[in-house]
Amino acid sequence: MILESFFKSFFKHIEELRSRIIKSAGAFVLAFCLCYGFIGKLIPYLIAPAGHLVFTAPADAFSAYMMVGALMALIIASPYIFYQIWAFIGGALKPSEKKFVLIFAPLSLLFFLSGGAFAYFLAVPRAYKFLMSFSSDYLVPMVTVKNYLGFLGHMIVAFGVAFELPLVLAFLAKIGIASPEYLRQMRRHAYMIILIIAALLAPPDIMSMLLLAVPLIVLYEVGIVFVKFFYKHKTL
Repeated sequence: MILESFFKSFFKHIEELRSRIIKSAGAFVLAFCLCYGFIGKLIPYLIAPAGHLVFTAPADAFSAYMMVGALMALIIASPYIFYQIWAFIGGALKPSEKKFVLIFAPLSLLFFLSGGAFAYFLAVPRAYKFLMSFSSDYLVPMVTVKNYLGFLGHMIVAFGVAFELPLVLAFLAKIGIASPEYLRQMRRHAYMIILIIAALLAPPDIMSMLLLAVPLIVLYEVGIVFVKFFYKHKTL
């Protein structure tokens, strides 16, 4: 009976996850359709840090349009996607903990958009300038629009996800899993994990990795401060 109950609960959660993924995907597709007509107007703003770009294959310009559309659709649909994520998480929480979802769901959207803005206005221009500094008379840069927009989208999403770190730590503290003392004790291990995560999330160059790793380390320290306010001792 215990095993049967476990499998029923497991498959129920899997079905709920499937349903929420489908709904999120539907919201993404709808957002893509809504913003498709504005892609041509958005591209000049997105490639502004790089100036004029080239494309070397017939499909590159089309791919660039699709990439911009996908990025814009993700941003537009992100409120609904975050709602689905937190609604799924809320199903696994105790009744007394579900109220925290109403606080952390909108904050997670704010942190994600803040990370994306940080990437677009600060990290990407500096990383691009650094990488272009290696050009010379015999190394002439010819950056394609597809490669640049891929780099930009990668950085925006990576920073958006990375900026969720303080909120994740605060949420774990609120439900009694993490504590300020534990996070301080794990600081050195956390820094190592952050470097690994930055290497995985950032484009494959040292500048991009550092531009992601340094804010993540700062955000970890900010997260410890958040935890001091949100930490709730477990009742025995």
